[in-house]
Amino acid sequence: MNPHRLDRRDFLRLAALGIGTGATMTLTGCDALDPRGAISTVGRVDFRNRLHVPPLAEPVRRDGVTVFDLTAQVGRSAIVPGGDAETWGLNGALLGPTLRARRGESVQIDVTNELDEATTLHWHGMHLPAAADGGPHQMIEPGETWSPRWRIDQPAATLWYHPHPHGATERHVYRGLGGLFILDDDTESALPLPRRYGIDDIPVIVQDKSFDRRGRLVDTSRRDNGMIGDTVLVNGTAGPILEVTSQLTRLRLLNASTARSYSFGFSDDREFSMIASDGGLLREPVALKRVRLTPGERAEIVVRMDPGETTTLRSYPQDLGLSNGRSRSTGAADTLDVLLLDAAGRLDPSAALPARLATIAPFDEASVAETREFELRNNRINRESMDMNRIDDVVTVDTTELWEVWNGHRQPHNFHVHDVQFQVLAVDGSPPPPELSGWKDTVYLPPDVRLRLGLRFTRYADPDVPYMYHCHLLWHEDQGMMGQFVVVEPSQEPGDLGVQHSH
Repeated sequence: MNPHRLDRRDFLRLAALGIGTGATMTLTGCDALDPRGAISTVGRVDFRNRLHVPPLAEPVRRDGVTVFDLTAQVGRSAIVPGGDAETWGLNGALLGPTLRARRGESVQIDVTNELDEATTLHWHGMHLPAAADGGPHQMIEPGETWSPRWRIDQPAATLWYHPHPHGATERHVYRGLGGLFILDDDTESALPLPRRYGIDDIPVIVQDKSFDRRGRLVDTSRRDNGMIGDTVLVNGTAGPILEVTSQLTRLRLLNASTARSYSFGFSDDREFSMIASDGGLLREPVALKRVRLTPGERAEIVVRMDPGETTTLRSYPQDLGLSNGRSRSTGAADTLDVLLLDAAGRLDPSAALPARLATIAPFDEASVAETREFELRNNRINRESMDMNRIDDVVTVDTTELWEVWNGHRQPHNFHVHDVQFQVLAVDGSPPPPELSGWKDTVYLPPDVRLRLGLRFTRYADPDVPYMYHCHLLWHEDQGMMGQFVVVEPSQEPGDLGVQHSH
C-alpha cells in the first residue's frame, strides 16, 4: 500500500476526531473512569480495525423450503488488546451470520445448542406462529436441535435474532449470541437504494461491553438498569473502520446492547436520510441529524460522502426524560465514537434516493375490537411479574386492537411486542415524529408519557402457545417486566400453560 496514502488517511482520521497523533487510545480497561459519571470516548478510540461484516448464511433448498443451520457454541475472540475473551456465537465464536429471505419464501432454521446450558433463539420483529417464535417456551436443551418452520409474510425489513431464555436473556445476549435477519420483497427491490451487501449496504450491530486488562469479557454492575459497558463494538469489532466506496451508503443500524440507548449522528453533524424503521420502509426518506435507538430498535439510514473525506458515527447525549444522576448512570449522558467512515479517493456513483418509499395505510381506529392498557413500573407490567404459567391477555385473530402503554416511574423502559408490527398513533396525545411514523415492534417509553399503539393480529392462532410483550432493557425483562398473550380463533378458549415446551 502506498505510504503516502496511509499518512493521508491517518491525518484525515485524526482531523475528523479533533486530536493529535499522540492522543489515540482505546477506552478499554480504563478503570479510572467513574461508571456513574458521564464518559466521552471522543478522541480516545483507536480506529485501526477493518469493520467485520457478518457473512450471509448459505442455506440449502429442501422440498421447496429454504433451510438454514445455526449452532450456538462457545468460542475465543481477540477483541481488545491484552488477550482473548470467552464469547458465545452462532456458527462461530461471536455473533452469527446474517440470514436473508424473501417475502413468500418458506424457511426452516435448524438451531443446534452446543452450549452447556439451555438457550433459545427468538426472531425479533418476525410475524410467525407462536410455536416458532423462539421465546422462553421454546427452550433448546444442550445437545438438542430445534427446527421451526414458517412462511415469510411481511414487508422487507431489517430484523434480528437473539436468545430469549427467561431470567437469563441479558447474559446470553451479552455473551455474543445474535445476528441480523434481513427480509426482501418486490417493492423494496424495485427501488434505487444501495443494496450490495457488505459494499454499500452495511450491517451495523452496535453493542457495549466491558473488558479487563487481559482482554476478558466481564460483567458490570447492573444497579437498576442492566449492564452498561465502556467499550463499543460494531459487528464484534472494536475501533472499527468502514472503507466507503460509494457516494451513498446504507447503514442498517441495530441497537443490540442489553441496556444502553444511543442517539446516533455524525461527528461533523452532517445530515442523513432515514429510510426504514423496525418493520420496514418509511413512506418517504426523513432528513435527520440524530436518531435514537433503544435496545432492540433498528433504523436504516443512508449517508452521502465525498471522495477522500472521513466522518465518525457517534452517539450523542440524549434526553430520555431522566434525572441528571440517572442519565449518567444509564449512559444517556455519554458521548461515544462508534464507527469511522473513510471514503476512497474515487467513489462509485449512486442513484438519488426516491421521494417515495412505501405505502403505509392509515390505522383504522373505527375497526378497533379491544383497547388495553399497560403500565411499566418496578420490573412489573400492570403490577404483575412474569409468570410462565399465566396468560395475561387473550387476543382474537384477525382483529385490530389499541394498546395504551406508559412508563410509570423514572427509569428508562421500552416496549417490545412479539409477532406483530405496530403503528405509533400518538405520543402524549400528539402525532409521532417522522422517525416513528413507520412500522415498529419496539419503542421507547419516556417516563409519564402515554403512547397509543395500533396493532392488527393476523393469520396465526394458537390457544396453547403464547407470545411475549416486555421491556427490551434485558435486565428488566429478566427481573419480570414481561407478560404473555395468546391469539385464538373467535369463541376459542385459551389453553393451559402449565407445561413448559422445550427441545
